[in-house]
Amino acid sequence: MNPTLFTFRANIVNDICIKDPLSSSVGLDIIRKGNEIIAEKGFEYFTFKKLAFEIQTTEATVYRYFENKQKFLLYLTSYYWSCVEYRLFLKNNNIEDPVTKLRNSIEIVSGHQGNKDAVLDYQKLFSIIINESSKSYMNRFVDDYNKHGGYFHYKKIVAYFREIIIAINPEYFYPNMLVSTIIEGIHHQIFFAQHLPSLTDKIRDEKELAEFYINLALTQIQK
Repeated sequence: MNPTLFTFRANIVNDICIKDPLSSSVGLDIIRKGNEIIAEKGFEYFTFKKLAFEIQTTEATVYRYFENKQKFLLYLTSYYWSCVEYRLFLKNNNIEDPVTKLRNSIEIVSGHQGNKDAVLDYQKLFSIIINESSKSYMNRFVDDYNKHGGYFHYKKIVAYFREIIIAINPEYFYPNMLVSTIIEGIHHQIFFAQHLPSLTDKIRDEKELAEFYINLALTQIQK
């Protein structure tokens, strides 16, 4: 068996970055330290100047890879969705039953356990998804970013879920709406549990959260 067949490497659309950070050691330092800073201190705190200081390079070097910090965040969120795509493939590749596929898929987007060999710290990346990812599309540049493929990887995941839902019930009218409600709902509930607990209910762990959305989805699809 060739182990390289199972090695994860994010394949991010080129328009998000000026130069592929995975192509050099400096680029890897940029995304690793940037991932760490945003996860620990927040997107508002993060600047390319602070990032350059942390990795002992120049601010101009960071700008050779990313046009601005908004696109840097977009790169990190795209990297996350690329990780999710890889995990969905591994989990569901040999499964025919669409209900089982849906269960597996919701469990994957509910949890923070990611690829062991990923370039970025997956737990920190998941923290960014929960706390910061909405800023990558809830901004005035969203249409331009979308035109240039900025949300390609997220939309690919939604399309993957949609096909599973249609396989369960071809007559279900709102597959895209249901998928985005599930994914964003999971993120919101985790955020609320951490910061605004009165807006959610206490759950034991990510499995219970996944089960809530699995039941919600199947109730909608199968009624």
